[in-house]
Amino acid sequence: MSIFQWANQKVKKFTWIDVKLLPLVGICGGLVLAKLIPSILGINIWWFVVIGILALLRPYYTFFKK
Repeated sequence: MSIFQWANQKVKKFTWIDVKLLPLVGICGGLVLAKLIPSILGINIWWFVVIGILALLRPYYTFFKK
């Protein structure tokens, strides 16, 4: 069994609360990263927008393809 099959089996056990808490984990991780490496805050905002859009493409494609 590959790591991806194992992860897919584990993700199926998530409840809606688990799924909603994951963005909070990401936000807190980003804040910690900004505190530890303050030079990250000097990056142009549009890089974050582009990265966010690129990260959103796969979930949107998966959601709307069926």
